Amino acid sequence: MSNLSDMPSDSSAMDWVSLLSLNRQGDTGQRLRKDQDPTRLGFEVDYDRVIFSAPFRSLQDKTQVIPLSDTDFVHTRLTHSLEVSVVGRSLGRLVGQQILEKHPELHTLHGYEAHDFGAIVAAAACAHDIGNPPFGHSGEKAIGAFFSHGPGAVYKDQLTDLQYQELIDFEGNANGFRLLNASRPGVPGGLRLSYATLGAFTKYPKAALPKKPTALVSDKKYGLFSQDLALYRVMAENMGLKSMGKGDQTRYARHPLAFLVEAADDICYTIIDFEDGIHLGLIAEDYALEYLIKLVKDSIQTDKYHSMSLASDRLSYLRALAINTLIGDAARVFMEHEQEILQGSWGHALLDKSQYTAQIKDIIDLSVKQVYQCADVVQKEISGYRIISDLLEVLVQASLGQWNGQPSPYDKLVLRMMPGAFDAQADSIYGVLLGCCAYVASLSDGRALHLHQRIQGKIKV
Repeated sequence: MSNLSDMPSDSSAMDWVSLLSLNRQGDTGQRLRKDQDPTRLGFEVDYDRVIFSAPFRSLQDKTQVIPLSDTDFVHTRLTHSLEVSVVGRSLGRLVGQQILEKHPELHTLHGYEAHDFGAIVAAAACAHDIGNPPFGHSGEKAIGAFFSHGPGAVYKDQLTDLQYQELIDFEGNANGFRLLNASRPGVPGGLRLSYATLGAFTKYPKAALPKKPTALVSDKKYGLFSQDLALYRVMAENMGLKSMGKGDQTRYARHPLAFLVEAADDICYTIIDFEDGIHLGLIAEDYALEYLIKLVKDSIQTDKYHSMSLASDRLSYLRALAINTLIGDAARVFMEHEQEILQGSWGHALLDKSQYTAQIKDIIDLSVKQVYQCADVVQKEISGYRIISDLLEVLVQASLGQWNGQPSPYDKLVLRMMPGAFDAQADSIYGVLLGCCAYVASLSDGRALHLHQRIQGKIKV
């Protein structure tokens, strides 16, 4: 892995006017901010389209931390995404106000407002988990393991290195980009979100290879399947995103607002996963309150805090203070390094450079030890591995049989049980395999469990 100092020497910066593009997939002209209907701005339309989409609704039954949880208090992907969007909106507006003060021509000449930044970040944050498989992060690992160590490994020789890497490192971020933009009969361009929102959504604007080419946080993973690279290049050219790749490598500098989406996500999982651990009894309340007080000691009103008789009220108060504290600090880091971010040379998550790094680390370390690694979570993640592997095995076999024109009677039954799983437009084995992965990733936890029970004959078809 190379160092941050290995970045291209070109010092030219991306510009905000281009970065705040309202254009959408299929546009031939340029959409201008000053021509927008003030009662329904394009960036707000993005948020609405995400909220009303079927993939977003499925997040209500997808794991955030506790897979297949028996309690309805802990967060699902849906509640987590909504909370990240709320934090992202506040963070975007705060940064937007400061950017407009620093670059007044964005408002005076082009009509941008602070709430435009908030709307972009909120929409991207709302969609940030939309491509994630069931059963939390173990779902991504289970899909990858199926192709690296499971039955799917037999297809390696029929794929390019890039295609195989996409499958063994299956990435929810790349699947989310695919999902948001995939055309269907009668629905060209998917949700057709603005390029600015899609740019803010894409935390890792690179192909699966080369893997981790630099220490930049945007190179930590990949965020684009090979079939989506052409679309992203069109977006990148429209927004003036800086190309960071050499030769045939596809890598771009992050859209600056992607740092804010990432920060909103980091803030929420740091504080709210911790809160879930408390409500589940995995972290002692008194112990947890001490950790949060360390984070908000400069803003807490001690009289107000001690007047609360219920521990749950004290926890809610500290959580709100903690989130507000981290929002303000993330905005500070962003503005202090705005020029580096616009040049594509800033390589850190905003919270990694927070003045509260020590307190954040303490909270995350405790969550990892007491929540993420608790016996119940581990056992349920094991169940998720088994369910996803079994579903992929029968679905891949059935889909390839259909694709080859020689489906067995069992293959036909499987595809009848999983309507829409087979992509009739797939033009290669890679397309079939990726389609199977995308279908399994689209399932909610409950739906995946139900299908697994059916293929095992435990539920009547």
